[in-house]
Amino acid sequence: MTNILIVEDEKAILDLIKMNLERVGYHCVCASNGEEGADLLSENDYDLVLLDIMLPYVNGYELLEYIEPLGIPVIFVTAKGSIKERVKGLNMGADDYLVKPFSIDELIARVESVLRRYHKGREVIHILDIEINTSARQVKQNNKVIELTYKEYDLLLYLVQNKNLALYRETLYEKVWGEENDKSRTLDLHIQRLRKKLNWNHQIKTIFRVGYMLEDHI
Repeated sequence: MTNILIVEDEKAILDLIKMNLERVGYHCVCASNGEEGADLLSENDYDLVLLDIMLPYVNGYELLEYIEPLGIPVIFVTAKGSIKERVKGLNMGADDYLVKPFSIDELIARVESVLRRYHKGREVIHILDIEINTSARQVKQNNKVIELTYKEYDLLLYLVQNKNLALYRETLYEKVWGEENDKSRTLDLHIQRLRKKLNWNHQIKTIFRVGYMLEDHI
């Protein structure tokens, strides 16, 4: 499992990041100041660090100097959004720089991008009775390969990454087909095919006047 260390002193932001990264399958450990972050780094192995700059005791720039020899990728997540601060952070060795406030979709995309760069991304996702190999774009159920079209796979992966969330039809269509409006029944037909191929009639729920949700409370 991919381990992520989040070093952030604002509890609301810390909880938001942790909740959403764990929702899509990452394991997160949290530190509320730079000193605590350094202690955790000295005792454990991490695949990625999400790091605020304005931290008590040891700030983000100082902690980055400690992290750099460890070879762990770092994404700054900070309110310091000026070009000067961005350039400084990247020049010091950060792999990416995300300015608050940020969207959860952008956070997850940047995390996955950096992890792919370091070949540390989640290649296999287990959910309910299926296994998704993201490198091979392959889905198995009970060790049997389930043949999905390109868009069926993309739709399934987005539902999995957002499990237990009611997703608007417009959002699903935009994320999978890259368009804003679905005036056809394309999405509905793909949902029907996924339900049939995976025998997930009860797992993929229709949300009245909203869209769809993949339910997984295991």
